[in-house]
Amino acid sequence: MNNFIRRYNKIFQNNLGGYKMARTKKVGITGRFGARYGRKAKRTVKAIEENMKRDHVCPQCDRPAVRRVSAGIWKCRKCGNVFTGGAYLPTTPMGKTASRNIKRIVGGL
Repeated sequence: MNNFIRRYNKIFQNNLGGYKMARTKKVGITGRFGARYGRKAKRTVKAIEENMKRDHVCPQCDRPAVRRVSAGIWKCRKCGNVFTGGAYLPTTPMGKTASRNIKRIVGGL
């Protein structure tokens, strides 16, 4: 049993004592799916999730610190502003159109 543990540690640990993380070159964040679901589906998920997980600009303080809390709920880590948006992006195309129309109507008065 000791020999097994020694071999396991040699294979799965790096020199600093931490565990090595599996690296993926092409699939990136969707490497967790392995050989399942096909290339096209994984590429779509990769594009959506990478865009979702990056920092977005806060509408209140204009700093790139907005992260997703849950589906449709976004929070700025700097000013603490919590607001609703899209499930995967803080602003949706319809939301942009609506705010543009509201600015146009209010600005005309």
